[in-house]
Amino acid sequence: MKILVTGASGYLGGHLCRALIADGHDVRAFVRRSSNLSGIGSVADSSLDLAYGDITDLPSLLLACEGCDVIFHTAALVEPWLPDPSRFFSVNVGGLRNILEAFKETKTIKKIIYTSSFFAIGSTDGYVADEKQFHQGKVFCTEYEKSKAVADKVAMDAAANGVPIILLYPGVIYGSGKLTTGNILAHILVERFNGRLPGYIGYGNDTFSFVYIDDLVSGHIAAMHKGRFGERYILSGENASFMQVFDIAAAITKTNKPWFHIPMWAIEIYGWVSVFFARLFGKLPLISYPTVRVLRHQWAYSCEKARDQLGYHPRSLNEGMAEMLPWLKSLGLISF
Repeated sequence: MKILVTGASGYLGGHLCRALIADGHDVRAFVRRSSNLSGIGSVADSSLDLAYGDITDLPSLLLACEGCDVIFHTAALVEPWLPDPSRFFSVNVGGLRNILEAFKETKTIKKIIYTSSFFAIGSTDGYVADEKQFHQGKVFCTEYEKSKAVADKVAMDAAANGVPIILLYPGVIYGSGKLTTGNILAHILVERFNGRLPGYIGYGNDTFSFVYIDDLVSGHIAAMHKGRFGERYILSGENASFMQVFDIAAAITKTNKPWFHIPMWAIEIYGWVSVFFARLFGKLPLISYPTVRVLRHQWAYSCEKARDQLGYHPRSLNEGMAEMLPWLKSLGLISF
């Protein structure tokens, strides 16, 4: 089967390309000419070919789709803040619309597996949500969240009109691989172990659903084989706060836990200052004020539907971090 992967140079996309090739498929990686291709695999592999273009450029996408049976649409702009927020919508919403247009114009595509985000489902303050929840669309912590919620509606409308699309909602992705924005937990742990984040983030009131990259990729491939058109599948993992993450990291590395909590108001001030310097120097901040808005909420989800229908089995946060922390150490990014 010939499979097109958009966003192939990204954290998820690169892992997915390699796994699909290992699964016996021919993969066409849709990338920009400026992309770092180190995470995709060997370009000399006969099962991999490159298609150059941009998800916002329909003609280049149409060329990439020629002869393909399946599209994995993982391309997205994943940042908590950008100086030009319209880019979120041109990539995350406009890119999906281009995928749907390419499906109409290309006669070989049999299914689309669309990677959305837990942000498209919305926050879950005080409870655990499943696929029945839809974003209320009234309040958004970030422009990224808003763009993914809008794109979710576009995808659902397409499904209602007979497009063979399967919707996947990852949690917070982590694990070994490229240190992109999509691997935010790795960045935070690097800051923690290098003393730049000396305390807990808040008081443990935040909750996120963490998914190890290999489990997420397995869930994507299972969705291709077993997923039902028009269905939504949450590919999450263990629900935990960043306070719990830091405690797990300390236990694994046999290092001390943080001994104090950094209040959210202090982190928010840091976020505003970081954005100020980002505007001056052009380097995107790790923590911005929209990040703090996210941290003031809970984002806890159940993946029981994916377990039942796809055979999805995510590992625990302890198991995943026991694999990721030695990898960060091997790169010289942390020491313990």
